[in-house]
Amino acid sequence: MKKSIHSFHIPVMGTGFSIDTPIKVAKYGVSSVISIVDDSLIEEMRQFYCSVVGETYTPITKQEEDYRARRITAYLNLVDRIVKKQFEDLKNSSFEPNSEITKYFELLAEDSLLKTLYHIMLCTKDEQTKKDLQQTLRSMMMPGDINVNIMTKLDRTNYAPNGTELPPEYSDALAALRGFANSTLNSSIVFSAGFNRRLYAYVETFKDFYADIKGFIKKKIIIKVSDFRSAITQGKFFAKKGLWVSEYRIESGLNCGGHAFATDGFLMGPILEEFKNKKAELIESLHLLCNEALKLKNKIPFLKVPEVRITAQGGIGTAKENRFLLNYFKLDGTGWATPFLLVPEVTNVDDETLKKLSAATEDDLYLSDVSPLGIPFNNLRSSISDGEKERRVTEGRPGSACPKGHLVSNTEFTKEPICTASRQYQKLKLDQLNKMKLDPSQFRRVFSDIVKKACICNDLGEAPLIRNKIGKEWVQRFTAVCPGPNIAYFYKISSLAEMVGHIYGRLNLLNSTYRPNMFIKELKMYIDYLKNEIQKSAQPTDKQIAYFNEFKKNLFEGIEYYRTLIPKMLEETQEYRDRMYAELMGFKGKLEALIEEYQDFFPVSLEPVTV
Repeated sequence: MKKSIHSFHIPVMGTGFSIDTPIKVAKYGVSSVISIVDDSLIEEMRQFYCSVVGETYTPITKQEEDYRARRITAYLNLVDRIVKKQFEDLKNSSFEPNSEITKYFELLAEDSLLKTLYHIMLCTKDEQTKKDLQQTLRSMMMPGDINVNIMTKLDRTNYAPNGTELPPEYSDALAALRGFANSTLNSSIVFSAGFNRRLYAYVETFKDFYADIKGFIKKKIIIKVSDFRSAITQGKFFAKKGLWVSEYRIESGLNCGGHAFATDGFLMGPILEEFKNKKAELIESLHLLCNEALKLKNKIPFLKVPEVRITAQGGIGTAKENRFLLNYFKLDGTGWATPFLLVPEVTNVDDETLKKLSAATEDDLYLSDVSPLGIPFNNLRSSISDGEKERRVTEGRPGSACPKGHLVSNTEFTKEPICTASRQYQKLKLDQLNKMKLDPSQFRRVFSDIVKKACICNDLGEAPLIRNKIGKEWVQRFTAVCPGPNIAYFYKISSLAEMVGHIYGRLNLLNSTYRPNMFIKELKMYIDYLKNEIQKSAQPTDKQIAYFNEFKKNLFEGIEYYRTLIPKMLEETQEYRDRMYAELMGFKGKLEALIEEYQDFFPVSLEPVTV
């Protein structure tokens, strides 16, 4: 497994924000992730980039066999060709001020081997020695990975034009996987949003996911996880098929962008501690399982244990936090997503949304219920998409035309699933509501719950079309955006060099708004989340009571863990650590007050020992 030259990566953002990010950053050695959910957007981006690089574009229409997988393969192959050419051109450029190769090395962290060697080269007076060092530097360069993401819950069953249900391998997720597997890429696929048995089983049908005789894996597997239990469960599933998971990406359950998958009160710090303490155990157990499976398949087992990377993402905002994660928890890398929404060089955000994001405060960012998946979704209150959704409600035509349908799941009124954000579903649901005898306050609440769902599968992919002027000029586009809370603390639209400089501590892009430590911020969000969940349950069931008490227990254990962790943050000032401790104890008090207020949800017999 090749070593990255940077200690951070850029995770997937929506369906469109990072759709072409590798074309913008891979040549500089920065790895990033493309969403391969929206094949219509992917096809439009392929047409656009074919025109940019002068390649002939041949459409792949929806009438063609296996069009979804073929579109994805064709786009990924194009991105692969573009990045390879970009990197070779950069590699062969001259070491001059403002040249591409100079930018490549200037972006590196100051403590990296390559950066040290680069500085030695710059200080060398002897011309021949300088040329030799430059050649050595060129030989050590590598591009960033062009990784892809499948949100495993987006696995719609598809139908032929005559209405016949297609075989399972034509579902959204399986076709997307096939599109990646058939591509020329030597990179990784990131599986996010939980376990999909059908999708994971399909992986073993593609040879590129297996190691060759030298242990090289052309297509690697990355799993985004929220805790250690999830990692070992999913890792074992793959290992029993002879497949190796090369990286576990730990993401904060709530302090992130996009959909938020809350844990049962497990906090980021204790989760990272468990991975640090049990990494060797995880690798050893999976190695044994994997080799047994390979032998049963008459494949060559791994002669040595393959590398496993453990990385973390979600809410990281300062260079000190970044270094603490890498050094204390022994991580192999970190992910920075939301801040890069403010970097036009890197992501696709339309100008109006970019201005809104750069001016966003904590009050402008919230965990919403707009997703048709029924999963909390990080949102911007003033987004163009939400404005258009409200306009349609006001005009008496709520819901979307559902142009893409990737989030269809509801069969309450129809045989084939439809989306709860669609005009069709909302009309049927509102017709049903109008026949119910509810008092005005109940009616308003139910009405609001129906019409709040947004067409995010379409609107999250609009920004790259707006930015690149793709499609018909007369078509109105309404951009949705899904930033994490962290964006409230960044003060300006930035360049790639500035944002990378911020990550490595060369400059500071934070505004004057007080920003709590990422661990404290997440703790606050979990307490707020617990309170909201309690308030939804007027008469809790035994199952809910058990859930709330487990949630509470995990929060108290997390608070105790942070109490012992804060003194170990030696790079932070004493003043910073004191304030962090005071905030920690303040949130402990808020949690205790919440339990006192809702005593029926927390029977004394289930009380844990608190810190």
